[in-house]
Parts: sequence; structure tokens; C-alpha cells
Amino acid sequence: QVQLVESGGGLVQAGGSLRLSCAASGSGSSINSMGWYRQAPGKQRELVAAITSGMWTNYADSVKGRFTISRDNAKNTVYLQMNRLKPEDTAVYYCKVTTGAINYWGKGTLVTVSS
Repeated sequence: QVQLVESGGGLVQAGGSLRLSCAASGSGSSINSMGWYRQAPGKQRELVAAITSGMWTNYADSVKGRFTISRDNAKNTVYLQMNRLKPEDTAVYYCKVTTGAINYWGKGTLVTVSS
């Protein structure tokens, strides 16, 4: 069973930055994909960014050029650097980790961007 601990959410003004972290523990096998999703009130959960074990990355169009995903394989940790934040980025951000064919989700961390 993989446990995920997310941190780094909070309140920030538009144009500001935040860095999210998600540390995975308890994995007995290699972690394949790591990623961040978000869910705003009244909306479906959506992919923000993902990164494979080979460091291939994928971003939602809405965050390209503003957000950067990275991972430290030695620490089983994935990061999301969020710059030039906008009010529409306000959401609960969830970490997702995939080992083999199993997906694990974090409990989420709230990001609020004020205008």
C-alpha cells in the first residue's frame, strides 16, 4: 500500500507562486507515473501535469508555460512549481502515483488564488 503526503497548498495573490510536493512511501515496486490533478468547485477533476519515470512530461494547455512538474526518484517525491497563478487555478490539487497498474491518490491540498 502506497501512502502519499502532499504539502505546499495555501492562499496566494494572482501572479504569485506556490510549490506543491507529494512524497510517496510504502511502494514495494518502482513508481511509474507521478502527476497532479485538480478539482475546482462544481467541476470534474482534471489533469494538471504528469511525469513518467523517464522524465517525459505532459501538461494541461491551461498551465503550459506557467507550471513545471519535476520528480526526485531517490526520494519518491513529485513537485509542482506553479508560477503566475490565476484565480481560475483555485482548486483542490491531488497527487496521483502509479505503480504497475495501480493508481494511488493523495487526500488533496487546497490552492486558493485571490484576485
